[in-house]
Amino acid sequence: MSANPTRVLIVDDEENQRLGLAGMVAAWGFTTETAADGQEALEKLAIFPAHVLVTDLMMPRMDGFELLRRLAAQGGGPPAIVITAFGNIETAIATMHDLGAFWFLEKPIEPRALRVLLERAATQQRLAEEAERLKRELSYQGVLGELVGRAPVMQEVFSLIRQVAPSKAAVLITGESGTGKELVARAIHGLSPRSGGPFVAINCAAMPETLMESELFGHEKGAFTGALERRAGCFELAQSGTLLLDEIGDMPIATQAKLLRVLEDSRVRRLGGKGELLVDVRVIASTNKVLEDALRKGQLRDDLYYRLNVFHIALPPLRARMEDLPLLVEALLRDLNRKHNCRVVDIGPEVLEQFRRYHWPGNVRELRNALERAVIMAGDGMIGLGHLPPSFNRSSAAPKVEEDGGADLVRLPLGSTVGEAEKILIQRTLQHTRNNKTRAAEILGISLKTLHNKLKEYGAAEAE
Repeated sequence: MSANPTRVLIVDDEENQRLGLAGMVAAWGFTTETAADGQEALEKLAIFPAHVLVTDLMMPRMDGFELLRRLAAQGGGPPAIVITAFGNIETAIATMHDLGAFWFLEKPIEPRALRVLLERAATQQRLAEEAERLKRELSYQGVLGELVGRAPVMQEVFSLIRQVAPSKAAVLITGESGTGKELVARAIHGLSPRSGGPFVAINCAAMPETLMESELFGHEKGAFTGALERRAGCFELAQSGTLLLDEIGDMPIATQAKLLRVLEDSRVRRLGGKGELLVDVRVIASTNKVLEDALRKGQLRDDLYYRLNVFHIALPPLRARMEDLPLLVEALLRDLNRKHNCRVVDIGPEVLEQFRRYHWPGNVRELRNALERAVIMAGDGMIGLGHLPPSFNRSSAAPKVEEDGGADLVRLPLGSTVGEAEKILIQRTLQHTRNNKTRAAEILGISLKTLHNKLKEYGAAEAE
């Protein structure tokens, strides 16, 4: 038998027959479970997902006919081998035709025939499962964990995730808000040897400075006012698993120094504690900040940055991978339909066109929010423009530089290079936004980091 034995559920109201069959089938290398009637079989299937069902037809409470009908109504269930007494062959054949039973055997059962049928039924089930798996893979090409993307930039992210997941290396994930940084961290955890351990996430930006150390390292009873009992910190909770430090750029400097020590010697001291605890935790950090700016401004310690930035994964904004829109919409609609018990099948072509023209400053999170409202509004069928938020329709086109209510035209001298045209456009956009770089980056359709890099290039060129 294979490394993962075929699971067989045997249903028969005669105890001797039931237990005898289970013992014989188990001796052949199958994993078995038994039930005394159809009702118990349904209960067992909920916790014992059988590959093959062997069932009698005539049983009290719920017979084999009703069991197969229930399974058919639920989507079919596993292949079923029906056991029938002599004289009920016509009934058994009708059962096979109407309820999809795999085969039937007369009592008393001939062991060799049962074994052959079990192996054939198991093969059929494995082929069906493999076909379904391949169908899902074809349908979800470009899916890793909860991440979706066929665009080359996302395929590169998937490749980096697969490379780093088996290691123990610290990972730094950067990207704008709403791009899916936590999903990347969860994918790394899920593909790692630590996948059986806990995944713990803490948002450093949402935590008051006075509570940050307690949340990270834990505290003893009486360590401070309000510490009424001992509490484990995130490092202890993530033991043998993964800890995500979200928005690491917003962690207080004082806490950063203590975090660095934990990362270096893998030991944690609870607030108010006398001893240290040895922890085995993989740390992943994420941020939407331009970390070079945070380092320059002293908001992030250099030594902590280099300790965390062993392996860097940069997530692209949604506007940089618009070819993924149909795939993202399909995946999000499926999830939202389940969440809200709706039956929305797709979005209209005019909605998809609006989505393509939109700038998506909130990235995939904003797309999900827009679709969630639309799913609730539509209920079933197709999503149309009328189901989108009013503010979305008013601002669906990418932002444009405007001045005094009219278009602010950028005039270029004939013969300008692409680089010169880019520089002029960036400078004029910054003038329009009164040097608000975040807003300028949104208007230009680039990341804030790219804008800063461009400005550094221009400054260096002018200094030469």
